[in-house]
Amino acid sequence: MNRSALNPLAMTPKRWLLALALAATAGTAAGRGDLTRHVDPFIGTDGTGHVTPAAMVPFGMVAPGPDNADRGWSYSSGYQYRAPRILGFSNTHISGAGIPELGDVLLMPAAGTRWTAQSTDFSAAPDKQTESARPGVYRVTLPGHGVRVELTTTQRVAVHRYTFTQAGRVQVLVDLQHGLLFGNGPRVTQATSNLDVARGELTGTTHAKNWVEREASFIVRFDRPIARVTPLPPREGDRAARYLLDFDLGTGHVLHARVALSTVDVDGARRNLAVDEAKPFDAVRAAADAQWQRLLSRIEIDADARFKTIFYSALYRTLLHPSDIADADGRVRGPTGQVMAAPGGVYYSTLSLWDTFRGVHPLFTLLVPERVPGFINTMLAHHRAQGYLPLWTAWGRETHTMIGNPALPVIADAVAKGFHRQGAGFDLQAALQAMVETSTLPRPNAPEWAQRSWDVYEQFGHIPLDKISNESVSKTLELGIGDDAVARVARAAGRLDVAERFARRAQGWRKLWDVQTQMMRGKDSAGRWREPFDPLVPTSPMNNPGDYTEANAWQYTLTPALHDPAGLVAQMGGAAAFEAWLDRFFSVQAPGDHKHLGQEALIGQYAHGNEPSHHIAYLYAWTASPEKGQALVRRIVRSFYGSGPDGIVGNDDCGQMSAWLVLSTLGLYPVVPASGTYVAGATLVRRATLMRADGTRLVIVPGRRPGVWLDGQRMDPKALPHAALLQARRLEVGPAR
Repeated sequence: MNRSALNPLAMTPKRWLLALALAATAGTAAGRGDLTRHVDPFIGTDGTGHVTPAAMVPFGMVAPGPDNADRGWSYSSGYQYRAPRILGFSNTHISGAGIPELGDVLLMPAAGTRWTAQSTDFSAAPDKQTESARPGVYRVTLPGHGVRVELTTTQRVAVHRYTFTQAGRVQVLVDLQHGLLFGNGPRVTQATSNLDVARGELTGTTHAKNWVEREASFIVRFDRPIARVTPLPPREGDRAARYLLDFDLGTGHVLHARVALSTVDVDGARRNLAVDEAKPFDAVRAAADAQWQRLLSRIEIDADARFKTIFYSALYRTLLHPSDIADADGRVRGPTGQVMAAPGGVYYSTLSLWDTFRGVHPLFTLLVPERVPGFINTMLAHHRAQGYLPLWTAWGRETHTMIGNPALPVIADAVAKGFHRQGAGFDLQAALQAMVETSTLPRPNAPEWAQRSWDVYEQFGHIPLDKISNESVSKTLELGIGDDAVARVARAAGRLDVAERFARRAQGWRKLWDVQTQMMRGKDSAGRWREPFDPLVPTSPMNNPGDYTEANAWQYTLTPALHDPAGLVAQMGGAAAFEAWLDRFFSVQAPGDHKHLGQEALIGQYAHGNEPSHHIAYLYAWTASPEKGQALVRRIVRSFYGSGPDGIVGNDDCGQMSAWLVLSTLGLYPVVPASGTYVAGATLVRRATLMRADGTRLVIVPGRRPGVWLDGQRMDPKALPHAALLQARRLEVGPAR
């Protein structure tokens, strides 16, 4: 482009900013043959997907991005595509969750000196034509503020670049009170902050209570000295400072800011900043893009352009979390607030395990095996510090969200696939001990509602509805998944006594099978079924009393298949009866669409918008008609995944919705996540190539002959071994018949 075309003196402010946006877009997209061009970070940002378009690197600690609101279920990530205004740009986000958290250190720039200590509204309407995002970078023009905002990131440092329509004086709001709120707030309980105007530097620490109690230390460094500081008066409930910072750009138009955070202290944030302090914005952006290219290229597919966008955007979302929150020096603040050494220098948070044990973590064993020991060692460190394995963590702290013990099948899956023996690995005996203690002992410092009723569970073999406040069926069935995982790891560790005990516990689901209704049903301590009973009514903590968690009886009846599909088929009367049950499941209509109760993206009683249903289409593999499941998988992909901002129906849940799509595209799904095996579905593209860590490739193609063939050998489609996939060169997934 001709340099004179970008002369701001010859253009209106809006045309100047639009030209910058178009130039940036052209510079990053033209002539590119890599896979990042297929990724659209806006997919899932409109509606219930709760995805953030923030700039992120794989498993990164920071995530600078826009916030349209600071509270509400719809703004769990801070962003909705159709929201009319942007509050500012905070530097930590969780993508796809159902509860708001993080949103640390909000910045908002503007040209001129329009704001004073009396100003109350610093938001701006974005020019949506100029808003863009690619892996590792986000851009938008704010015409009313006279500025083009560009954000990129390293592992621990967010980099902001503001290009203003006018030279001279500009302002930046720095709001340390801001955060994404679960309730009404205020979230900050105490805070400190210090300014060094000559160095253009702001440091401090906020202590917050929201979904979790946590502290975040930070350093914000601008590339100009601060010309003037205007503290804003505190609002009711404020405990952290808000500043208006003025800068004099002279004849320039650009201001840079770098933000580093730490779970530990300001010194940790400062050291994190020092690692990448010297890298200019475009070098950081290019490095982020290169990281994404390396990981995305581990799967190559042959498909049309639209499906490539859907697929690679989903693959991108599976790699955003968990977030490695360890400082550059290896320190991290653990689940009870203590500072500890991160095992191997990494410590993963944003562990949405009730969601991700199903598909995300099994996908990681195929896609990023080098990270799997770090995930497990993080969980074991969490256990050592807290006394039990994690459930759902944010910023290293336990939220106690969701039911069961979902870390257990993740560990069992890693053991089944031999990760404890690979490289640094992890300690098998320590893992088993953590699993047993998590499944038997009271939980120190956990709230009452987060405890597990072990004595009741052991006494009755299930959780009677009169011995617990709510969700008795779901809690029994989810504990069974964990019990089975303990039994598997105990066998691998040679502890057959432990294996026998937990294998027996894992069969507690049979006590809740009601032959008359053909459902898993709530039962009290005297053996009486809950009355009245309507299998179509979903329940959750939002509308209890009830026996199910974000689901109904239809959906939870199939939960035992996550660890004992053959046993469930037999309990239901055999393959023919099981097939008839599934046929009814996919055809019985729901009385309404209750997205807050997990009833979203419906096919009959199948609710793809929430995780309890994700394995169910694959259960036709245990019938005489597996082609029905293959057809349903195709229908789910067509119906509930798109290439627009509304392309995800239901919370992405830190990548689980996306992992389902990635795995189903390959023709594989881990119905029994702890088993180290996959169920074959139907490969949805002309060809998929999985690049393994050792440089070899597994080519996956739709087969022309019935069945599943691995290097020419016919395989059981219900149990494709992970170890065999690692050795094979060609997988053919043929039609069911």
